[in-house]
Amino acid sequence: MKCFIIIGMPAAGKDIARQVARAKGYPYFATGDIVRAEAARRGVSPDAESMARLSTELRGTDGMGVTRLALKAALDSGAAVAFMEGIRSRQEVDLIGAQAETVVIAFLAPRPLRRARVLARGRSDDSAAAFDGRDRREIDYGVAVPIALADEYVLNTGTLDEALSAFGRIVERHASASQQ
Repeated sequence: MKCFIIIGMPAAGKDIARQVARAKGYPYFATGDIVRAEAARRGVSPDAESMARLSTELRGTDGMGVTRLALKAALDSGAAVAFMEGIRSRQEVDLIGAQAETVVIAFLAPRPLRRARVLARGRSDDSAAAFDGRDRREIDYGVAVPIALADEYVLNTGTLDEALSAFGRIVERHASASQQ
C-alpha cells in the first residue's frame, strides 16, 4: 500500500487532500474523524476543551493510539493507495512506514491566515480563544518534526484552485511512480 500522510498545523489546508482523495476515489482516514466519532458515541460535548481532552486520551500514553486505529482501517481497506491525516509525530510516521510505503505531504500557511480560516470555518471545536492553545498542543504532540522532514510541501496561501492543483500534481507524480 502507498500511504499519503497529510500533515500540517490547524487550518493549513489539509482538507484539500480529502477533496483530492475523494475525487480520485482513494480512501481517506483522518484521526480527527475518529475522535469526533468517539465524542458523538460517548455524548462528549464538541467544544474545543472537551475535544482536546478526548483527543489526548485517545492518543494514549505513547501518543499513537488513534493513529493505530486509522492505520488499521487503512490496511483493512485493501486499497493500493490511501490517505491518512492527523499524524503528528515522527514516531507515528515511522509506525505507518513499517507497514506501508509512505509519502509525507505537509500543508503550510502563515499563522494569521490560519487563524482567519479557523474563525471562518465555524467548526464546533474552533474558536479564537482556543487557537493558540490548539497550536501549542499540536507542537507539543510533535508535529513540527514531520513537517520539517516532509517529502513534499504545499504552500497554501493562494486560491483553493491553486492548492488543489499543486496537491493533485504531487499525488499524481507519486501514485504513478508506484504503478511503474
